[in-house]
Amino acid sequence: MPLDMAKYRAVFVEEATEHLAEISRALLELEKDPSHADAIDRIFRMAHSIKGMAGSLEYPTVTELAHRLEDRMQAIRGAGRLPGGEELSLLFQGLSGLERMVAIVRDTAQAPPAQPQLVRALAAPLATETASKKKAPSPLPRG
Repeated sequence: MPLDMAKYRAVFVEEATEHLAEISRALLELEKDPSHADAIDRIFRMAHSIKGMAGSLEYPTVTELAHRLEDRMQAIRGAGRLPGGEELSLLFQGLSGLERMVAIVRDTAQAPPAQPQLVRALAAPLATETASKKKAPSPLPRG
């Protein structure tokens, strides 16, 4: 690897590691308060930054996973809160997947293998809590 690429890779690993730590802190905040808007925004921004850095260094699998996490956070932003159920667990899986990928880049200087199941899970439609509420019968009109 040319010296310049090694330097850029080192910067990527350092910055991505900082962004992943920030995502972890924000996820812990969301665990306490699922509507914590600042935490949702921070995860979105950190995933966006990792996506851009990985793309510029041609790590397509990192780019793809970060992009799916970014898209997921955009959907959560639109919902205004983190839905219940397994959503927080899925976001932690996304974080862990990115951490593993950055470690591979750090240790081997190679693009990490794809994580298609995790990418598909993050790309799936966001479960909404209102879906179960729609099944409840509507109140009878007063007359």
